[in-house]
Formats: sequence, C-alpha cells, structure tokens
Amino acid sequence: MFEFTSIEQYHSQLQKGDITCLQTAAHYLKRINETKHLNAFIEIYTDEVLAKAKALDEKRKSGNPIGKLHGVIIGLKDVICYKDHKVSASSTILKDFTSIYSATAVDRLLEEEAIIIGNCNCDEFAMGSTNENSAYGKVLNALDETRVPGGSSGGSAVAVQTGCCMVSLGSDTGGSVRQPADFCGIVGLKPTYGRISRYGLIAYASSFDQIGIFGTNIPDVALLLEVISGADEFDSTISHKEVPAYSKELSSNKKYRFAYFETALSHPGLDPEIHNAIQVKIEALKQQGHIVEPVSFDLLEYIVPAYYILTTAEASSNLSRFDGVKYGYRSTTPGVTLTDFYKQSRSIGFGKEVKRRIMLGTFVLSAGFFDAYFTKAQKVRNLLNDNIQLIFNDFDCILLPTSPVTAFKAGEKMNDPIAMYLADIYTVMANLVGIPAISLPLFKHSNNMPFSLQLMSSKFNEVSLLRISHQLMGEK
Repeated sequence: MFEFTSIEQYHSQLQKGDITCLQTAAHYLKRINETKHLNAFIEIYTDEVLAKAKALDEKRKSGNPIGKLHGVIIGLKDVICYKDHKVSASSTILKDFTSIYSATAVDRLLEEEAIIIGNCNCDEFAMGSTNENSAYGKVLNALDETRVPGGSSGGSAVAVQTGCCMVSLGSDTGGSVRQPADFCGIVGLKPTYGRISRYGLIAYASSFDQIGIFGTNIPDVALLLEVISGADEFDSTISHKEVPAYSKELSSNKKYRFAYFETALSHPGLDPEIHNAIQVKIEALKQQGHIVEPVSFDLLEYIVPAYYILTTAEASSNLSRFDGVKYGYRSTTPGVTLTDFYKQSRSIGFGKEVKRRIMLGTFVLSAGFFDAYFTKAQKVRNLLNDNIQLIFNDFDCILLPTSPVTAFKAGEKMNDPIAMYLADIYTVMANLVGIPAISLPLFKHSNNMPFSLQLMSSKFNEVSLLRISHQLMGEK
C-alpha cells in the first residue's frame, strides 16, 4: 500500500521501481473519492492526471533526468489560474469560467513535472476565515467534521490534511494559508510579498495577496518554494532577488534569537491552553540555548482595523471588473438600464461576505471618509513597518500564536463578522508589512484539535525561517 511521507522518500521509491507515478495517481484519485463529502475539491482532472502520470513513468524508464517535482501530486486553490481549466474564485459570478492562461507558479510546477490533480474549494474571492463563504458549499475539517477547516484556503488545507495530494497551493492575504494550516494540523507558509509571482492569482487585495504553500513537512514546503519563486516579467511587484536553494539550506544547529509580544500572549481573546503551551515552548527554547525575549509592541489593537480598511478598499477596486459584460455571470432581465444590469449581475453573482467587503471598501474610499479611514490605516501600516524592522535588527524571528482559538464549530461565527475578523489578530501583521510567516503544527488542545506556533522573519529571509522551522518540527 502506498504511503507518502515526503517528496524525497517518494522519489526514492520511484527510482527503485517500488512504485510508479500511475499507481500513485490512482491512489490519490481513490483517496479523493473516499473523502469527497468533505468538499475540499471543486473539480478533479482524472483523465489528464492518469495520462500525465503514464507519460512521466515512460520518461523515467527511458533514463532521462527527472524534474524536481517529478510525479508530485498537487492541488490548486480555486483562485490560481490553470490554462484550459475552470477557475471561479468559488463565486457564482465566475462559475464555469475557463482560464485562458496559467499562473506563473503553475507553469513552474509543470516545468518540474508536477501533476496537478484538481482545484480546491475556498472562501469566495479568498474572503473568509472558515471556508463557509463558497458558492460550492462549505468545506469540512476531517479531524472533526462539525468544525471549520479555516479559510480562505480551507479546501487546499483539507486536501493535504486528508492525504488527497502531497502538497497544495493556497493564497494568503491576511492568514488564509497559515490559519487553515493551524486548524488542520499541517504546515502553512506565506512567503515574503514579491517572492512568488502573483501573475495568474485572482486578486483580492493586490498589495497583500501572496501565493502560499501547504505541506506536511518543512523539506517539501522548502522545495516547492524553491521551484515557484523568482523574477517574472508579468508581475511588476515581483522581487528580482536571487532565489536560494531552500531545500538544501535546512540543516543548522545555530542558536537563534526569538522575540515575542507580551501584549499578544496576554490578549484576553487568546485561549488559555494556547497561551500556556506557547509559554512552555518559550521556556524550552531558552533551555536549549536560544534567546527568547519579550519586546514592547503597542500597535496590536490597530492591526485588524487597518488591515480590513486597506484590504476592502483594494477589493472594491479589484472586483469592479466583474460586471457581467465580458465574462462570468450576467443578469438576463430584459429591458433594464445599463446601471440596473450592473446592479443585478453583481447582486446575484457575489455572495454576502464579498458584497459586505466591497461596500466597506467603497465607503472608506469615498470623498468624505478617505482621510479619516484609508489615510490613517496607511499611516498605521507605515508605523508597523518601522517597528518590525527595528525588531529584526536584534532578533531572527518573532514568535506568535497562529490563531487565538482552535477550529471552531461550523456556523459559530457566521452571524458575527466582527468576531470573525478579530480571529485574524495574529496573522494579518505579516501581510501588512510583507514579511514571511509560517504556521507549525506543534501542539494539541484538550478538545483534540491541533494548534500551531507561528514564526515570522524579516523580508526575504525564508532561509532562516525554514531552518528554524525544521529544527522545531524535529522536536515533535
């Protein structure tokens, strides 16, 4: 029986002839069918997957060199374009839309001979923390099907959690990779803004969005980051910094300097068990020779308001293109004015949460409120950048919880959007300042749900972030 532990182990099995790509693909297709009630996938590319697997087996048998991701089974969040495949951002307004090009990240996966098995369910336009805001229905957490898997990349997280793919891609605008990774008990990485091209990623908030990676171990996540990172002529915000060989840079016995925020760990919204577990981890790190110190940080309460003002403003602008004229859902009511046509198409095509954020964004951009909200939020973002840079002058990493609570019950927060938004208190900072962050599944709650330690490092310092994570994951 096939059992996946890492890409390295899988490639070793392939080279020895213990398994084939075709057998592997059949295993994952069967697994997806067994777990389809969890609703993690929107569409599975069965025939294409089997044909690709067969072709890769023939190539390998002929003695040709294999790609870094040869035969690796990968899921894509339904906001990442894959040419000639449907992409809808889990929204009615884009239902049945077929992409005419592939995201740069997807092209790079395919160049290294990965097999993309299907597209994964998500919160509509990546707006949500529970994966309950989808035109295709909610995704269930396999560890407790009464609980949410987190969002917005909940389908991508559950796909890895349940062994329906080896790794998957999501997108992270304010924690949408790290929070579902936390709720599902897997690894979730948000790289530095500009490390991975956003070309082919359907935009929510352009200055925050970043493609992220789900996996079960650090070497696999590092390898995927290595493959899909780097300069891209199609993305003007991409970094041209050299991409390290992340997967070769993981071994280190160095002692690190960790900072943590007292205000974060003493926050009244933080579950006491999560607080205690992280305090115990802090003491363990000190005993192992690391330096772990509290730092002053008095901006915590401003982070979530600033984030939601800026992201909804950008969403209002980005989603204005979906008007029902050239593609996607369109109103069929005859004899209406153009304005009414727009209103009807968007009112029916967009879900409740997306409409809420568009309206909020339009409000904060309006003439009478622009300075009171948008301008002040930008000032908070600048202050955060300055403060975080000062911290990284003295420390390698910032240590935080990923979420203030473990996975909550489905429907529990749907009628209280403010409570939902406050659940992002520990993740949105990394997106506001563009730094890399990772969620590591190190703990288990008394309610039997996992929870994670979150680490953040300075911009483009994923090498240190992954090295530290590799050390910590080895202690499990």
